Amino acid sequence: MLMSMSKIKRITANLPEDLIKDAVAVTEGSLTETLIEGLELIRRRKAYPKAMALKGNLKLDIDLDVSRERTRR
Repeated sequence: MLMSMSKIKRITANLPEDLIKDAVAVTEGSLTETLIEGLELIRRRKAYPKAMALKGNLKLDIDLDVSRERTRR
C-alpha cells in the first residue's frame, strides 16, 4: 500500500460504480489503494508544470565519464 505515515481520514463519497470498477481493475488493488493512487496522481499533476519550468535551467557540473566508473569490490 502507498500510504504515508500521515493521519487517516475516513470519508463517505458518492462515486460512479463503473468508474470505480474500471479504476480498481487497472490498479489491481483494493478500493482504498486505488483511491490513494488516484489522489497521489492529482498531487503530482500540480508539481509537473513546476518541474517542466525548470527544464534547461539547471546547471549541473557533472563529469559523466567519472560518474559512470564503478569501483571494484
